[in-house]
Amino acid sequence: MNTRDYALSLGDDALVAAQRMGEWIAAAPQIEEDVAVGNIALDLLGQARSLLTYAGSLEDPVRTEDDLAYWRDEREFHNVHLVERSWGVLPERPRDFGVLVARLLVLSTYLCELYDRLSTSTDETLAAVAAKAVKEVDYHRDHATLWVLRLGDGTEESHTRMQAALDAEWPYVAELFDDAWVDPTLVERGVAVLPSTLRDPFDLRIVDVLARATLHLPDVAAAVGGGRRGVHTEQMGYVLAEMQHLTRSHPGATW
Repeated sequence: MNTRDYALSLGDDALVAAQRMGEWIAAAPQIEEDVAVGNIALDLLGQARSLLTYAGSLEDPVRTEDDLAYWRDEREFHNVHLVERSWGVLPERPRDFGVLVARLLVLSTYLCELYDRLSTSTDETLAAVAAKAVKEVDYHRDHATLWVLRLGDGTEESHTRMQAALDAEWPYVAELFDDAWVDPTLVERGVAVLPSTLRDPFDLRIVDVLARATLHLPDVAAAVGGGRRGVHTEQMGYVLAEMQHLTRSHPGATW
């Protein structure tokens, strides 16, 4: 893995997460939450644009952010499984707000730790992207925390559903901290962050939030990963079909 691949993987995480988050606009339980979720999705999209633009600039020939977003197939994306999955816990509940909250808490807590460390990268571009992004994801984490506290320590029904959402998301947490996909040379040069070093501070923050929300840390087995290698869940194809449809239907169109 080189710097291009590292930036691309992080950009793919942000891009697919943004696409999924956008599905909640006009579907959240409150109008204010529609706005909040939309803004979070836009923040993630902005991070994706910066990272994909940088990754594309390191290719020969150079590719744009749009080339990388719209003209790669499923196996060419390297995002983790967490961000591509659907929003359901049960078949009868294909869109569960608790899953959105749980995933946002996990993802934003991880990204806070990652971008904080990456802001001192020896790669000036990655450091600049991270320095801006860490302020955004800190807001995302605060927003998710407030909802977890509200739902976890709310009614019996909200507590049960919030715990079920956490249990459903937790198997996909381990992939965030897999060192296998990061070239040790990049870490030694100070370009990249070794994912496993983020796990302890991540766990401390999550445990604190869950304790205050009267929830418990899920005791579930880790799911089989593979997203970093381009091996995805069945939901990924649907995400890309929706995201890429317009561009692929009208190649070269501008507006």
